[in-house]
Amino acid sequence: MPSFQRAAKEALANTQQRRNLAHATATIRAKRAAVVGEVDRWEELRVAGADAKDEALHHLPHYLEQLETNLTARGATVHWARDADEANRIVLDIVRAKEAQEVVKVKSMATQEIELNERLEEAGIHAWETDLAELIVQLGHDRPSHILVPAIHRNRAEIREIFRREMGSVGRPAPEDLTDEPARLAEAARLHLREKFLRARVAVSGANFAIADTGTLVVVESEGNGRMCLTLPETLISVVGIEKVLPSFEDLGTMLQLLPRSSTGERMNPYTSMWTGVHDGDGPQEVHVVLLDNGRSHVLADELGRQALRCIRCSACLNVCPVYERAGGHAYGSVYPGPIGAILNPQLRGTGSEVDKSLPYASSLCGACFEACPVRIDIPTLLVHLRTQVVDEASGRSPEATSMRAAAWMFGDHRRLEAAQRAATLGGRLLGGRTLRSVPGLGAWTQARDVPTPPRETFRQWWARRRQDDPGGAPGPVRQQDGTSTTTPEEET
Repeated sequence: MPSFQRAAKEALANTQQRRNLAHATATIRAKRAAVVGEVDRWEELRVAGADAKDEALHHLPHYLEQLETNLTARGATVHWARDADEANRIVLDIVRAKEAQEVVKVKSMATQEIELNERLEEAGIHAWETDLAELIVQLGHDRPSHILVPAIHRNRAEIREIFRREMGSVGRPAPEDLTDEPARLAEAARLHLREKFLRARVAVSGANFAIADTGTLVVVESEGNGRMCLTLPETLISVVGIEKVLPSFEDLGTMLQLLPRSSTGERMNPYTSMWTGVHDGDGPQEVHVVLLDNGRSHVLADELGRQALRCIRCSACLNVCPVYERAGGHAYGSVYPGPIGAILNPQLRGTGSEVDKSLPYASSLCGACFEACPVRIDIPTLLVHLRTQVVDEASGRSPEATSMRAAAWMFGDHRRLEAAQRAATLGGRLLGGRTLRSVPGLGAWTQARDVPTPPRETFRQWWARRRQDDPGGAPGPVRQQDGTSTTTPEEET
């Protein structure tokens, strides 16, 4: 993947995508603001949510073991996966053991993170996304661009064309008279998916929360497709990031007030599904839970960076981010776009690649993401923290480190500083008040800002000239280089 800056520059040229994103994020922002405004003690709720997540993260081994014990006691089988390869292998082995040729999926960021669909397809097993937005992305051979609304970059006309072109090749085709009305598009998706729900014997899901003291997994959704996947198939496989654990069932009450309001702008999501192990004659008769690390332990080891693991994937930070609204999600090079992706991806994957080392700079540091985050993740501070890490890892070879060394050398001796000031003021006089649009070597820095025009005279030069004109230091008008006079602050007083 190219750096964020290069990818964003290409994305900015897509005016249709920018219009789609601006309309969608503005709508979600307005809905969220309205329902959050109804809660008198919203800030106290945010603090409670952050405290619950911090309690789980600070004692993560204890709560994970408690979760495993309770899941196992209720008939589930728990697997531990250190990375994406191990998680994919576990899921693939289970599906093969069931001799299944296809699986239905609930929307899951964890399975997208490990690229489970691609691994299943390579093994000849079809993975069908059942969330409407995920279905649009899958049929369009596209990539998600938003955590909550993966097809946010598509408008209704584009979705209609995707349905008409692709549905017939993988199942029930779209109606010939399909229009771009939301109800008709939803109906086409419902009919297309229903035959897959009824046929599949294995389902794959993630989980929004995993309750340690009861061994309960929770999925919240809006369409009912999750409920179908979690109840109809004989075997259910849930891939759950280890940071999703909550200490107690009481903590779930806090989260269910924070998540729907912050994500879809609703007081409560339409469907909340909870399952605890296996129950005879009710739901899946075989439940597997894959607890996924995949870099999360590395994030946890950073005392400041571990805040990112509080994330409940609501996407509120994306919807208020001016950078995301213009660049879109694909520029982030991950299933985690926006401000949370800018801090989570470099921590999960390291900063060795071009895109990961560029992500901490994918922000204006305006702070809107922190204000919107329901669990108070201080994203701006983490971005600065990661920028420091990127510069340190460059071992002095980055342009920023080189410029800092040059500045340190200059400030180390007053004669060097004065020489630099004389050069700057000479440049300022030559420019004559004109604005510098770019400087060789600072192309990226000056793409979005002007270079400050050097002054014609520094304070030190002004002071020395004033003393030269008036050795006694008597107050009076000061002669400027252009022949005009000005008054000193003392005279004004």
